[in-house]
Amino acid sequence: MKHLLLILFLSLIVSKLQAQDNYEIQVYGSETVDSGRTMLELHSNYTINGSKTVFDGQLPTNHVEHETIEITHGWNPWFETGFYFFNSIGSDGRTSYVGSHIRPRVAAPLSWNWPVGVSLSTEFGYQKSAFSANTCTLEIRPIVDKKVNKVYIAINPTLDQSFAGPDSHRGMIFSPNVKGSYDVTKVVALGLEYYGSTGPFFHYDPFQQQQQQLFVATDLNTDPNWEFNGGIGYGFTSSTDRCILKIIIGRRF
Repeated sequence: MKHLLLILFLSLIVSKLQAQDNYEIQVYGSETVDSGRTMLELHSNYTINGSKTVFDGQLPTNHVEHETIEITHGWNPWFETGFYFFNSIGSDGRTSYVGSHIRPRVAAPLSWNWPVGVSLSTEFGYQKSAFSANTCTLEIRPIVDKKVNKVYIAINPTLDQSFAGPDSHRGMIFSPNVKGSYDVTKVVALGLEYYGSTGPFFHYDPFQQQQQQLFVATDLNTDPNWEFNGGIGYGFTSSTDRCILKIIIGRRF
């Protein structure tokens, strides 16, 4: 009980940045990659309806495709490191390598027998200013999840900190992500994924300046070595891309 209260307390402290910039649209589960194994993932996201003009030096997102390569290696049962390579494909100079991040993550070992899965991810890296106004960022992502029979819930009360760009003096931005899914069959799970970015903690931006997205998503569990997640998402504010299609395909080696 003391361990659970500690995690909840830390989550509230951390729950004080922007969403995932449409390169890795994913609500994280607490499980890390097994020791000695490597996960290779491809995140493919296509903006069906996004921004159409250059704003503050950032290229528009409408009809652009984002391809992110993620390589994650498990070092032991509770520690992994992930590497991201962000890429953009689009017309009018929008095809480019965008940037890279590194993401170490620690998890509460299963031997602790906590009632929920818990891990903590930190992600740091660089991206070109034409694709992200904040070019150097840190993400702190606590992860809590739980599976009860056919129902799965994951909560990521994420914090983002910019070190270079317009948000560098705003402090940490609260970007909560939440997922809920239901196992329709042993192979197919259907659910909803929420992605938000509300502004600095306790000093939230006006609603239309926030990022608010909801995805209808599907997970396929055909093989323990493979991962598939796909969905379509809708933005509910003027600061959010209106419609995005996403697919994640992963393979463990």
